[in-house]
Amino acid sequence: MKSHTHLTISSASATGLIVLSCLSLASAAPVLQLTLAPRTHDGSFQSTNWSGYAVTGPSGSVSDAKGSWTVPAIQGSCPSTNQYSSFWVGIDGFSSGTVEQTGTDSDCQSGAPTYYAWYEFYPHPAFLINGLTITPGDHITAEASFSGRSFTVTITDTTTGHSFSTSARVHSAQRSSAEWIAEAPSSSGGILPLADFGTVSFSACTAIVSGTPGTIGSFGSSVQVITMVSNSGAVKAQPSSLSGSGDSFSVTWKSSGP
Repeated sequence: MKSHTHLTISSASATGLIVLSCLSLASAAPVLQLTLAPRTHDGSFQSTNWSGYAVTGPSGSVSDAKGSWTVPAIQGSCPSTNQYSSFWVGIDGFSSGTVEQTGTDSDCQSGAPTYYAWYEFYPHPAFLINGLTITPGDHITAEASFSGRSFTVTITDTTTGHSFSTSARVHSAQRSSAEWIAEAPSSSGGILPLADFGTVSFSACTAIVSGTPGTIGSFGSSVQVITMVSNSGAVKAQPSSLSGSGDSFSVTWKSSGP
């Protein structure tokens, strides 16, 4: 089961609500309210649990987010304390109260590396995808899309050829952002230590906003880059600049935090 965290993000002009989810093996936990560090400059944000990119748009404008990554292996030996890291593609959550997402985890649980896939239509419950066996080095493609009145999330392990897809309606979904994120999950006690995943590389990252398809970089001033920091402001996970045709980037682990 996954637990859920609501986060606020501040800027000079507005305050938005970030909703995201985290994967744990415990039952769903109460919602927390946490304040993120301020926006550092236009298009650049600091978050206590997200690192990566978002593309924002007007309410109702985002209909698709898609991307790929290679499942990163836990670096070194797992500590005695559990640590977690999630990698996902989704719609909503940057400035709205829902999130539709699917991804994988590279965790340290009970002293051993643990890997799995999951999906969530927040505020609906989140689920492990038991039909996908995730191994470090597997190439993953994930997509969140909207059509009619429903969202569909699809995740494919192209290394094994196995895929999973499911759909749901999400009331009050704004469809105002698309995301490609490395995350430090949370529990009822707050943000969990970020597992040392080394570097994860995202590629083929595209979105459809207001009916126009494009890579992350093609959306100009609507692109938001997010750096994960601790409560004291120390960097936990650093995104790179966009590369190639604006559809690729990496996120590098810096510290466990929280």
